[in-house]
Amino acid sequence: MSVTLHTTVGDLKLEIFCESVPKTAENFLALCASSYYNNTPFHRNIASFIIQGGDPTGRGKGGESVWRAAFDDEIRPALRHNARGVVSMANRGPGTNGSQFYITYAAAGHLDGKNTVFGRVIEGADTTLTAMEALEVDKKYRPKDPVYITSVTIHANPLADQ
Repeated sequence: MSVTLHTTVGDLKLEIFCESVPKTAENFLALCASSYYNNTPFHRNIASFIIQGGDPTGRGKGGESVWRAAFDDEIRPALRHNARGVVSMANRGPGTNGSQFYITYAAAGHLDGKNTVFGRVIEGADTTLTAMEALEVDKKYRPKDPVYITSVTIHANPLADQ
């Protein structure tokens, strides 16, 4: 299962781990299918660490799951923040997942066990992700020239038949 995030700096194709983290995958795919992420900014960009998005308010304080309520983490020991391009839920602590997610620029083992890993970048890590990481940011790590997810393409959505 994969999706392509079409952004203002290029495309990122993500593999989604539907079997390993089904609830998180269902939430992300349903939000993608409903155009929830369309025209939303990446609001936090820390070089050598992460880029974060998924909040329609653009401030990093909003967003909700497809169920309009927070949902539990799906921590899997085999899914780790061990490389560039890991896609994971952003949260405010256990059981607070909504719509926000981040993509790692490098391994971030200190996040293992705290955030649900639900995918990885399979195309665009050396181009689009590199361009994102190089963006100039302000004191709050917000890109000075905002980067938006303009649209999402879902490739072979397994949830469509349910």
